[in-house]
Amino acid sequence: MSYQENWNEEKQSAVLYRLVAAKEHDEEKSKMFIALARAAEEQACIWEKKIRVEGGTVPGENKLTIRTRIVSWLIKVLGPRAIRPVLAAMKVRGLSVYSAGMLGEGHAMPTSVEEVGHRHAGFGGGGNLRAAVFGISDGLVSNASLVMGVAGATHNPKMILMTGIAGMVAGAASMAAGEYVSVRSQRELYEYQIRLEREELEQYPEEEAEELALIYNARGVEMGRARRVATDLLKDPEHALDTLAREELGLNPDDLGSPVSAASFSFFSFSLGAVIPLLPFLYGSAAYPVVYTALVTLISLYGVGALLSLFTGRSAAKSGVRMMLIGGSAGIVTYAIGTALGVSLL
Repeated sequence: MSYQENWNEEKQSAVLYRLVAAKEHDEEKSKMFIALARAAEEQACIWEKKIRVEGGTVPGENKLTIRTRIVSWLIKVLGPRAIRPVLAAMKVRGLSVYSAGMLGEGHAMPTSVEEVGHRHAGFGGGGNLRAAVFGISDGLVSNASLVMGVAGATHNPKMILMTGIAGMVAGAASMAAGEYVSVRSQRELYEYQIRLEREELEQYPEEEAEELALIYNARGVEMGRARRVATDLLKDPEHALDTLAREELGLNPDDLGSPVSAASFSFFSFSLGAVIPLLPFLYGSAAYPVVYTALVTLISLYGVGALLSLFTGRSAAKSGVRMMLIGGSAGIVTYAIGTALGVSLL
């Protein structure tokens, strides 16, 4: 980035910091964001000096970009906590104070370099299992509803099977594409912010250490200790970049994953759920495969609901029955609509 672009980003960030501080009800957090606004303005002065040394001209007035104006409006309407990813992309630091598990929520603050980063180990271990269960659930409900709707309109099993297979492939592809874009976007945000942090560490490491110290101080660490920890952290550039991503941006690199892996995982978990309603048409010899589809789907819905109770803390039986009612209702509605549009299979 050019010196002019860096100057402009710091100025835009300072404006957003002050808006966040104004919306923040917690006095310590508000003070931190005001301090970060001042730090951003000081860093803008550093870039201003570099521009002048090279013979460039610094605008006399900092004009807010359209993007900054939109984000400012979102801060006022929704509050900073609700738009953390947007603020991170706008180079607003200190967002880890809004993360779950921070101070006041059973999360101990670091008092040495060794404690920083170690406390993040092992986070998100159940993410894949949770994603798999929800992927199977989506595939099961959506394709079962599609099959039941078509079954209500036609008596042709081959037509129902072809439609179900098309629905499975289309749904799985859509889920995979959405997951790829989502994870890729997260990684691009992380890579962009890390690149900015790398540049800033090279240009003004002392100011970066002070920003990090301000964040730790706002979360309960005595300022002198916070400064010592921050200074020690920045001695190792790679460790510093990882820590700045976590503490300043509220990003956890360990949770980002691979876009291709995420897309593949989503595709196969959705397909696994979507193929269940098709089994009676693929392998069954019953006169009325749609009846067996309904039974297999209901049993599977109960199982998925029971699995979801692992993440909700609810009774497995109640979660299973609730899932059956939700999925069953969707199937009944689509079957009724299909019947109204064509000839019922039964």
